[in-house]
Formats: sequence, structure tokens, C-alpha cells
Amino acid sequence: MPRRILVTSALPYANGPTHLGHMTEVVQTDIWVRFQKLAGHECLYVSADDAHGTPIMLKAQADGITPEQLITAVGRERRRDFADFGIGFDNYYTTHSDENRTFTERIYRALQAGGHIVRRSVRQAYDEQAGMFLPDRYVRGGCPRCGAPDQYGDSCESCGATYAPADLINPVSVISGTPPVERESEHLFLRLGDFEAMLREWTHSGALHQAAANKLDEWFTAGLRDWDVSRDAPYFGFEIPDAPGKYFYVWLDAPIGYMASFANFCARTGIDFDQWWAAGSSTELHHFIGKDILYFHALFWPATLQGAGFRTPTAVHAHGFLTVNGQKMSKSRGTFVTARRFLDLLPAEYFRYYLAARLGGGLDDIDLNLEEFATRINAELVGKLVNIASRCAGFIHRGHGGRLAGALPDPALYAEFVTAGERIGAAYESCEYATAIREIMALADRANLYLDQHKPWLAAKDPARAAEVQAVCTQGLNLFRVLMAWLKPVMPVTAGRAEAFLCAPLALWRELEAPLLGTVIDAYQPLATRIDAAQVAGLVAAPEPAAATATPLAPAPAPVSLEEFQRLDLRVARIEAAAAVPGADRLLQLTVEIAGGERRNVFAGIRAAYAPEALVGRHVVVVTNLPPRRLRFGVSEAMVLAASGDGEGLFLIAPDAGAAPGMQVR
Repeated sequence: MPRRILVTSALPYANGPTHLGHMTEVVQTDIWVRFQKLAGHECLYVSADDAHGTPIMLKAQADGITPEQLITAVGRERRRDFADFGIGFDNYYTTHSDENRTFTERIYRALQAGGHIVRRSVRQAYDEQAGMFLPDRYVRGGCPRCGAPDQYGDSCESCGATYAPADLINPVSVISGTPPVERESEHLFLRLGDFEAMLREWTHSGALHQAAANKLDEWFTAGLRDWDVSRDAPYFGFEIPDAPGKYFYVWLDAPIGYMASFANFCARTGIDFDQWWAAGSSTELHHFIGKDILYFHALFWPATLQGAGFRTPTAVHAHGFLTVNGQKMSKSRGTFVTARRFLDLLPAEYFRYYLAARLGGGLDDIDLNLEEFATRINAELVGKLVNIASRCAGFIHRGHGGRLAGALPDPALYAEFVTAGERIGAAYESCEYATAIREIMALADRANLYLDQHKPWLAAKDPARAAEVQAVCTQGLNLFRVLMAWLKPVMPVTAGRAEAFLCAPLALWRELEAPLLGTVIDAYQPLATRIDAAQVAGLVAAPEPAAATATPLAPAPAPVSLEEFQRLDLRVARIEAAAAVPGADRLLQLTVEIAGGERRNVFAGIRAAYAPEALVGRHVVVVTNLPPRRLRFGVSEAMVLAASGDGEGLFLIAPDAGAAPGMQVR
């Protein structure tokens, strides 16, 4: 029975270029939507730019333009990039819209009326030089748990600790580089705990992959805290109607942007919005997101919808991060690949195919291994798939005028290919795209085996076997047609070109029940070509130019006097022992010798970068005159110095050969 499905993908932030991380999400979503449409369901896909918040306000100020000008320019580029990657949005909009303001205020008032909004004063970091309250990520400093320098104000990338900005060691504002002060401000909070029973049931209702549901259980165990849904001026967003000088937090109005985009679509098409969004609606609502925003979409968002009287999502599909050659995307390493850079070098559908071949339904990260990427394209798309069509088409045109035979010599094999659509469709439905690709490529092997067994290129040498050649190649092209139909959600442009070549457009998979017989096909034109190592290497051959990021880079810290710096006792030390710390994924416990047999115990957040056994015997630089810090794992008696770049990686600072423990670093 046909289903009615509304699908969204997470809203990309409107302050920088589209990169392959963005493309991972929208390609995953687009494949699912195209599959649903080919299966005969009514499926609509909407999204929008996430256009509010402090980063956009500051980026616009830095560029000397208004936030509206910034989001308009970014939105224009975003639409172009998505279109060139074949993303078939039914509507792509912006959260900075009249529709979004209307729905945000409506939902806020409904939550208020239900008693789910409370007001209370909080103390927040305030930048006196910039004249503004600072979001947590606009304060940086040393981690209060492990001492790692230059950490965000809400969590440590080295040891995973969470805390408040006030807990940081020597915190500074990333805007002005000055230490923030604390000021009191009244804020509005959503009482998330009011919805705990509903959320516990919903998260284990099948709406989430089991791994995602298990992750959310950690939040229930810790206790659901009230959620701050307001921000102080200056802020780019919607002002709260009954709270002058206060603005809706971007994470309140961003998911409401799904509703706003759909409402905009409804106004243009005459679709009834309430039939899709009203509580108890029989339609389906599916969100595709990255695992980093699971908390917002699987706790805050369903609670917001429930409290405002709307339907909750049918499912939230979360995926892992995209890495490049095993590393997270990085400008400094040249692995930050924009969508436009990829398009300048390679066809978009090669990325779509490779991504599908790696994507499952869980939270595992997806690695764009460039060597494997080239191998898959050349061996599978070119060597297996389009090879079927290129091997058969010429024989149909030579001596048969391009006309297919009137019957298949092996109808059972054709039926086997068609029946495989049930397994392939089930894999697409569950977002197990890699499983679908394996099934399709296994069928491609079968098709090539059929041709190898019947060898039409040999039979064509005998004029008496012309009918046999026509029949075998007709069989091969029909098998190719089925394979391209199964791949059409992944490679819609290539599939469309294959349909044009076969003179047989296909709108629904059920049309495959009848093979192509007795019809005329066009001359074959290459549908995919091999790629070489140079093309692929070009993706990471040089670092990308610096681009806007969600969090501005911190300016240089305020200068310190020579006397202040000289108070630090920096010494060369030798690591005598190193071990992982049970219960701390990012910490190593080090024993370092400083001088004259003096040893110190140090906890360092470097486990992700160094194996313990590789550190023993190494010389490092330590700060010896910091006060001891008591952690739950023990006391840390010094700090090992390390460098990081582009928000990633840790590299121990080591002296040149010849330095000995106890030497002072000057």
C-alpha cells in the first residue's frame, strides 16, 4: 500500500562552503527518498539553511556585510552545489523566514500555555570588550580535568570531560582574547523532564537505530536537565515576543525550519500542511542527521513537538562522520574537501556510489579512502556494470538495426534479477546501502558470467548464428536495465542516460516486470569512464583556502609580561613509564623523570595520538611548578606540553637530541 512520507536532512549552517561532510548527509537522504519514489510511495524531501546564531552574526561583521547578505550568498552557493550533486529537494528554504518565525512563536506559546517554560536567572560568561554574553564555545581555556590547553567552554577534546566555561583554567573569549567575567541574566528554559516518560518510550519504539537508542539512555541515566531556549542580545535570530532583548536559541528554531520549509512548499502546491504535521497524522516523518546532533533531534525536538500539539517523528536516522584517508577533514592537512573541489575533478555520482557502498544504518564513521575509491569506480562501475551494455550494444546495431530480439533466451535468469529487488529494496529501506550495493554487484557478476558463457563476440563471426547473438545480447541488455534500475536511487543521472540509450524511461520499479523485447535502442555512449590516480590525488593535493567555520578562530591571547612567563618552570623530562587509564578513553598516566631521580606522576590527554609503549624513553617538555591537580584517577603533578593544529591532533613538544632531564627550557 502506498505510503505518504515527509523526509528532511539536517540544516547546514549558513556561514561557510559546502563540503563533503554536508554532501554525505544529503546524498544518504536523497538515495532513500529516490528509492521510496521508485517503489511507488508519495515521498517529499525538504530542508533549509540554518541561518541564525552568534557565528553568523560575527562572520557577517567580519566581512563588513549584514547577516542577511551573508546567508543569501551562502544559500545561493549551497543550492548550486546540492543541485550539481543530484540532490532532488522538493523544497530548499531558509530558517530566516516569515514561516519559521510564525511557527516558532506558535510553538513557544503552546509550550508556555502547557507550563513547560520557566524563567530563572543564570550566571554566564560575558566579554566586556565585545559587550556580549558568550556561548560556551566562545570561551576557551585549559581543561579543568586533564589540563589540556585551548579547549572549548563546554567539553574537552582530549579527555571528554564536560563542564561550565567558568571551570576552565585561564579562560579567554575567542572574540576579543580577553578573560570573560561572569554576569547574571534571566533566561527561558524548556522543562525537558516533563517529557521523560514519552521520550523513554519513543526512543525505544523503533524510531532510532538501536545504537542511537542506547546512546540516549546515557542522558536518561544522568537525568534530563532543563534546556535554555533563549539568548541575550546582540544575536541574529527571532526576538522572543514577551522577552525584549532576548532571542530564541538557534537550536529551538532550526528544527522548526523543517516545518517552515514544508509550509512554504504547501503554499506553492496546495498540499494540506495539517494532514502531515497534526498529532495522530497517518503520514510518516523521517529525519536524517549526523550523530553529533542526535541529542537535539531525539530528545529536544520530539519533546518540543509533543508539548506544542504536533506529531512526533516516525524515525530519526543518524549517520557517522566522513573521514578522508582515515583522518577527519582538515584544512591544514588538505583533507577538507569542498563539494566544488570534488566537482572540479570528478563526477558527482562517483562520490554518491562510493558513499552508498560504505553506508550502513548505524553510527559508524565512513572513510573516503582514496585508493579504495578509485578501485571501486574502475572495477565495479566501469569494469562490471557499464561493461555489460558496451559489450552488447554494438552487436544489436550490427546486423539488427538496433532492434532487440522478440524473446529472452533465459527468462528464469531475468526473473531472478527482478526478484532480487525485494532484498535490495529492504536494504535501502533500512539504510543498509552497502548491503544493496553488494547485492547489485553480485548480480552484475552473474550478468557478465552469462555473457562469458555464451560469448556473442565469437558467435558473431558466424552469420548463421545472428539470431543467437541478437537473443544473447538482448538478454544482457535487459539484465543491465534491471541493474541500473536498482542503482537509480544512487546514480540517477547515469541511470537516466542508460534509460535514454535503451529508449525505455523508468519511473517505477514495478515496470521491470516486463522485459524490453522487439524495441529499438540508440547507439551506446560511455556511461562511466575510468579515473586515474592523479585525478583522485588532486582532492587532497593541497590545503583548501581558509573558509568560514561555525566557530571563529581565537585571536591571539592578551600579551603577558616577561616576568609572568619566567614564572613557568619548563624542564626537559624523560618518560619512564606510560599506561592507559581505565575508564578514561583519552588519558595516559605517565611517570616522568625530571632530574636527580625526581619523578612526577602526570595525566595527559594524549591517548588518541600515542600508544603507551611508544612513549617510554622519550624526552618531553613539562611545566613543573603548576599546583598538583587531584583527578578522580589520581593526582597530576606536572603538565606535559603538546601542540595541536586546526582543532585536531596532538603532537608532543620534544627537545633536540642531546637534551637531558632537568635542563631548563628557555
